[in-house]
Amino acid sequence: MPIPPHEQLRAVVRGLTTVERDGQQLRRLTAERAYPAGIEEVWDALTSPERVPRWMGGAVTGDLSLGGRYQIEGNAGGEVLACEPPTALSLTWEYGGEVSWVDVTLSAETDRTRLLLVHTAAVPPDFWDRFGPGAVGIGWEMMLWGLHEHLTSPDMPRAELDAWLASPEGHAYHVEVMTGSNAAWAEASIADGTDPGAAREAADRCLAAYTAEPEG
Repeated sequence: MPIPPHEQLRAVVRGLTTVERDGQQLRRLTAERAYPAGIEEVWDALTSPERVPRWMGGAVTGDLSLGGRYQIEGNAGGEVLACEPPTALSLTWEYGGEVSWVDVTLSAETDRTRLLLVHTAAVPPDFWDRFGPGAVGIGWEMMLWGLHEHLTSPDMPRAELDAWLASPEGHAYHVEVMTGSNAAWAEASIADGTDPGAAREAADRCLAAYTAEPEG
């Protein structure tokens, strides 16, 4: 059984800012979490094509070294812009015809490793107003959660975790974590200057989209 939902939610430090890149206004989302593993172990889990599918879900093809191109099955692909083992990885994140940037930094602590993820993207204003940062933030948090499960049980097959998530207990856990994450991202949006009412209405729409039953 994964850690309780309230501990999972409390483990993540969230932030939002607006920045400029090449004259374009971009949204910058940050998510920070500490892991009970050494820095070399966390780095290997992040960059090994054999290990990434165990916590992210999709198979990885390509080259995760500097200058290489990668593709995550059913997800993004892109180019490795920087690779400094075992502390820094920068990627383009190319999905749906859009290009954004992901930077991951690892820092060693006494008995754990702290991971800082920064995702910088040009988000259409109408999409941001409709769904808020949870549209991206929830997905990243679930990936960071998957990484935690992998690092605490590295030999567990991904299929076993997926089977648990498909069970009534796992589904309830997933929805509770997504709900809490979504609310936390709404508060981060408010802290960044969004009107509280608008931020929470966007969060409601975002959660409804995430938890909608698939058609058919």
